[in-house]
Amino acid sequence: MNTFDPNNYMALIGLDWADQKHDVALRPAGGSRVEPSSFPHDPQAIAQWVSSLRRRFGPGKIALALEQSRGALIHALMGYENLVLYPINPKTLAKLRAALYPSGKKDDPVDANLLLELLEKFGDRLNAWKPDQGITRQLSFLVEARRGFVEHRTRLVNQLQSVLKSYFPQALELVGGELSGPLASDFLKRWPTIGAVQQAKASSVRAFYYGHNSRSEDRIQQRLARIRTALPLTQDSAVVAAQSLAAQSLAAALAALRPIIARYDQEIARLFAQHEDGAIFASLDGAGPTLAPRLLAAFGSDRSRFAHADAMPAYSGTAPVTEKSGKQKWVHRRWARPVFVHQSFVEFAGQSVRFSRWAKCCYEHLIGKGHGHWAALRVLAVKWQRILWRCWQNRTEYDEAIYLKSLQRRGIQIYAALWSQSTPAHGE
Repeated sequence: MNTFDPNNYMALIGLDWADQKHDVALRPAGGSRVEPSSFPHDPQAIAQWVSSLRRRFGPGKIALALEQSRGALIHALMGYENLVLYPINPKTLAKLRAALYPSGKKDDPVDANLLLELLEKFGDRLNAWKPDQGITRQLSFLVEARRGFVEHRTRLVNQLQSVLKSYFPQALELVGGELSGPLASDFLKRWPTIGAVQQAKASSVRAFYYGHNSRSEDRIQQRLARIRTALPLTQDSAVVAAQSLAAQSLAAALAALRPIIARYDQEIARLFAQHEDGAIFASLDGAGPTLAPRLLAAFGSDRSRFAHADAMPAYSGTAPVTEKSGKQKWVHRRWARPVFVHQSFVEFAGQSVRFSRWAKCCYEHLIGKGHGHWAALRVLAVKWQRILWRCWQNRTEYDEAIYLKSLQRRGIQIYAALWSQSTPAHGE
């Protein structure tokens, strides 16, 4: 039972999120006047605003009402211990606005006041955003931090590729194009220039490749021939000296990242195996050891957090936004969203096309209708989120065969091509 009591809070706040600025309606505990304010759409501005609340009200709790569809804002604020978030269903806010302002005009300061009014008058009927259990929160922190290191690795690879193209382009072929792996790092540490590797004995080069499990005789012969016939891109010693040092430094940085990412993978796998919901997300073909924990972390452990199937698409920003002005109506993607959560679902949708028959059929159908690649993946991500929501709510694993039968039973036309073939067993 919700025991909301405004006297337990130092202040109550209604916060309306917009593309350019965010409007605030704040009433201090015991205060009779609503204090309006605003701050720009910027992570630093959000942090400064929260800091100003802490300076004014100390460590005491502050109740804050905001639209549940504003996933980016929830994601940005959920880490502050002094804030107790009360997500409001957008339909609830829209109905209250329509009742009090029949003109239908949306006004951000008005919405901030309406959110505050909902919190003050109906707080006992609202559910606070509860922190996840420890293992879920730890998993969430780990998967997002790991993604940061992976993105750093991508930046280093791009830098290294650019440097090699400027003085030693043959290296891209000699290391097999995998610049983040140990073969590339060790090769550049030993032979940072074309001149250095040309001075090495063929037996030494062969032994190097064997030592890195690259033992195809045809490939080794091709690489040795490439080394013998290669011409330097530049004879400028200053360029070669500077760029070879840069290449070795970048290769060393990539080598240092490998055990870090491996440690994160190990810890994520350990926590995921222990999590009570791990089997649900592990049952998804295409999710694998990287995406399955990310999807679990996105949903969390609190089943009341996403009360209906469309709550996650709204929170994550995969669902489009419909805007109206007069007789005009347009649909666009959500710009304000928790980027990592959004990426997790879209990337999984992309992987699912390779493993799921219905997902591939859906993607091809959308492309055939004129959708771009990313637009099609966002639509597919929404479909997956609704399926996952049901599995998550019922604590059941996903079964492709069961879902295909449900599509057939409902007569979904775009999947008609599937029925002419026998349905394979799950996981085939």
